[in-house]
Amino acid sequence: MGKTITTYLIDGTPQGPRMVYVSNKNCMAMVVPRSKMADVISRKELHKHALYVLLGETDEGEPKAYVGETNNFSKRIKDHDQKKGFWSKALVFVSQNESQIDKADVLYLEAKSIALALKNKQYVLDENKQNPELPVLPEHKRDPDDEFFEDIVFLASFTGCNIFEEPSQKHDKHTLSLRLSGRGADARAVYDENGLTVLAGSVIAADSTKSCPSPDKRTKLIAELTEEADGKRMLKLNKRFDSPSAASVFCLGRSSNGWTEWHDAQGTPLKHLLGSDAD
Repeated sequence: MGKTITTYLIDGTPQGPRMVYVSNKNCMAMVVPRSKMADVISRKELHKHALYVLLGETDEGEPKAYVGETNNFSKRIKDHDQKKGFWSKALVFVSQNESQIDKADVLYLEAKSIALALKNKQYVLDENKQNPELPVLPEHKRDPDDEFFEDIVFLASFTGCNIFEEPSQKHDKHTLSLRLSGRGADARAVYDENGLTVLAGSVIAADSTKSCPSPDKRTKLIAELTEEADGKRMLKLNKRFDSPSAASVFCLGRSSNGWTEWHDAQGTPLKHLLGSDAD
């Protein structure tokens, strides 16, 4: 079933703050670059109960996020602006209906959001010190909150944030099944419009060569995402990468061109499968 999505560019530019919502839905997302926060902080949409996600990177370049709730985002973000340096953009989810979302609701949404983000491990969440228990709500509040949360997940994905997405192993006509080997690695992956996802169970090279870009970052990922099994480093969960080369560097522990390293069962490199001249 199709959806109609409305995007309003607050300052008229694609790079500036914007509001995004699905027609006939109550949930609205505000996407605000940190550099533009002062321009929108007085808007009434930010002076209400909200679930929010701060997005940025770690010092090693990994995606990082902080998930929080507040009864007034415009006041809360001033504290984060002083104490949290990593973030470059905020996603703020609010109700278009003035009366629907209250404190109990955003606490419920926060607990669901943190639990799902931790499960999928797409972003580093080291500044979320606690994983809150899911509050017990009466059914008449829980059902609309669950629907609201579904819209949060959808809108986050629509705006380019995959924090709530689980990398899929589903194979269809739009997905390529790939393999890669070398330096003791034996990895499987799928490639689709969202990037390349290395699949759980893949064997990863245990160490890095001198040619490996960002070896410290790779060592940290190895520690977080793999476990030892039969003397090998095995990927514990699906891991999505923005580019085939980033994925092949992670798997092989050396400088690598993923467009030629990843191949199908017949040995055809990814670049030829896509009819691409990518290097």
